[in-house]
Amino acid sequence: MTEGRLPDILSGMEKLGLSHRPDALRSRLHVVSVDAVLSALNSFTDVVRYLNTRRSTGAVLELSNEGAVQDALYLMLRPWILDLVPENPTDKIANRYVIKDFLSLSGRFVIEVKFVRDRDHGKSLAKEINDDIETYRYHSYCDDLVFFIYDPDGNIPDAAALERHVRTSRVYDGKTLRCHGIIKP
Repeated sequence: MTEGRLPDILSGMEKLGLSHRPDALRSRLHVVSVDAVLSALNSFTDVVRYLNTRRSTGAVLELSNEGAVQDALYLMLRPWILDLVPENPTDKIANRYVIKDFLSLSGRFVIEVKFVRDRDHGKSLAKEINDDIETYRYHSYCDDLVFFIYDPDGNIPDAAALERHVRTSRVYDGKTLRCHGIIKP
């Protein structure tokens, strides 16, 4: 009885495999715009404040490192960005590997999370961001690169200048890479 169903089973498996290709996935998903993601990221502080001051005795978010911030952002964004993928290594680009914090194939954007550890890190963040931008300019699914920078202790000397530096479009070999920056305390 199973032998007669084998062609149907194989056909079903092939259809399932085809439906999970990036182009097929994109057609099934509601594409979330980068503007909507930026709006959500701008409410990060409000979300954290709500979770940490609510009346019930639930989990409190201790955002003491980059991983904790990534987890909070993933929980906040994943319910409505269905193809959001956390911590996925990129191909080797420009002689280095990069770990994308989050990628949405359908939205064609990457979210890079930065946690400012101390004053020295705050001063060197612009160089780190420039290095990331140079790497993502080659990424085939990254049209928008969003930097979410969590600076809980105010260690960035001039946050407004850093935001202005990040927020610009760059063109590399005819490909536009739009960069966005959000800095939250």
